[in-house]
Amino acid sequence: MTGTKATFLDEFCAARGLGLVRFDYSGHGASSGRFEDGTIGRWAEEAIAVIDRVVEGPLILVGSSLGGWIMLLAALARPGRIAGLVGLAPAPDFTEALIWNGLTDEERDRLTRTGRLEMKSEYSEEPTVITNALIEEGRRHLLLSAPIGIRCPVRLLHGMADPDVPHRMSLELAERIAGEDVRVILIKNGDHRLSRADDLALLGATIEELLV
Repeated sequence: MTGTKATFLDEFCAARGLGLVRFDYSGHGASSGRFEDGTIGRWAEEAIAVIDRVVEGPLILVGSSLGGWIMLLAALARPGRIAGLVGLAPAPDFTEALIWNGLTDEERDRLTRTGRLEMKSEYSEEPTVITNALIEEGRRHLLLSAPIGIRCPVRLLHGMADPDVPHRMSLELAERIAGEDVRVILIKNGDHRLSRADDLALLGATIEELLV
């Protein structure tokens, strides 16, 4: 919640007299717990708890990467609270589509036998630990194999130079969402983080549009 996009949104909302809640999932940032103990369902439950207990009124949810998947699950769980969604390089189903399907047979076998797999991270000196529980539990929350019953306005921003989550995932997601007010905005030279000044300006303009 101290990342560039989150702090930008804090300042953006403060300047407009809007409320904003930003938080870290368990095992992330300032929150307690270990990342390797987390699952998609657990993190979605945490987001839904914030919606239920911390904030009031209609909400625009903003989710980046993993947060994009959690955003969708939260919107499905609380449709009456959600006024709009903004996803930045959203990664629904990434545990299956991007992790499991990208493993070798040997890696899959090791993950299944030992329950964990350490993978090199491009964003930290520490390896990312993938657990078998993350993969198995993630399969209970897959979204891209069927229509997604979300009907609020949805905006998806995705860099075409994203090395981690292919921009075609946003196109596929847009096709699956049931509502008609869905737009995909592609940034040709955009990376996965989408944290440059121009990217942040686009994020702000996208939210401004949903506030009208």
